[in-house]
Amino acid sequence: MKLNTRAQSAQQSHNNSPIVLVHGLFGSLDNLGILARDLVSDHDILQVDMRNHGLSARSDEMNYPAMAQDLVDTLDAHSLERATFIGHSMGGKAVMALTAIAPERIDGLVAIDIAPVDYAVRRHDEIFAAINAVTDAGATTRQQAATVMRTVIDEEGVIQFLLKSFVDGQWRFNVSVLWEQYPHIVGWEEVPVWDHTALFIPGGNSPYVTEQYRQPLLKQFPQAKAHVIAGAGHWVHAEKPEAVLRAIRRYLAEKTN
Repeated sequence: MKLNTRAQSAQQSHNNSPIVLVHGLFGSLDNLGILARDLVSDHDILQVDMRNHGLSARSDEMNYPAMAQDLVDTLDAHSLERATFIGHSMGGKAVMALTAIAPERIDGLVAIDIAPVDYAVRRHDEIFAAINAVTDAGATTRQQAATVMRTVIDEEGVIQFLLKSFVDGQWRFNVSVLWEQYPHIVGWEEVPVWDHTALFIPGGNSPYVTEQYRQPLLKQFPQAKAHVIAGAGHWVHAEKPEAVLRAIRRYLAEKTN
């Protein structure tokens, strides 16, 4: 599946690898815009809407091998041989899954607050409930949707994040498939060893990358380096963008040298 994308050319000449930015569950290509605005100074940037999100096509299939193949198809559509991939949460897992099917297309790999493990836990049922409540209420504006969602969700930041995908009274993600396929989204099928440098950026306050996941992470990505962002939760890039960008730029510079 060729994904919906936003492509930006670097603002200055360079020999750097293009960067593909891959959002997480309930997101869209805008979500990593704060990274794109900095990295576009010296990298060509491709932001993607993942399948069943944004303006990309819908599918009943929502697993990581399929999402990784979408990334390959999207590279092909843009005539890109290789790229550096930066993914958050679900997007990070999609990028890690790419190492199993097309390792030769990867120049670099950055996974933001996610580990290559089956979490076997449901963290999003409240979000699904809020999304469905908006639909059931027949809300047509973001203001109406926000009022409904506040009866279900306490975190205003989560509400505002979700509302970015509420357009003209419609959700821009395939809610029923995301619900049905949720075990695949939180799940994981172990990938073969990818013996190249990879950067993991966990939030210090997040439960997604903890000591208990260290062994399975290093088994699959033995050259991984971690840069923990203190004081940040799961939305590391939104909470501490400067610290995340510093870590990414250091990784990119080390790969180039």
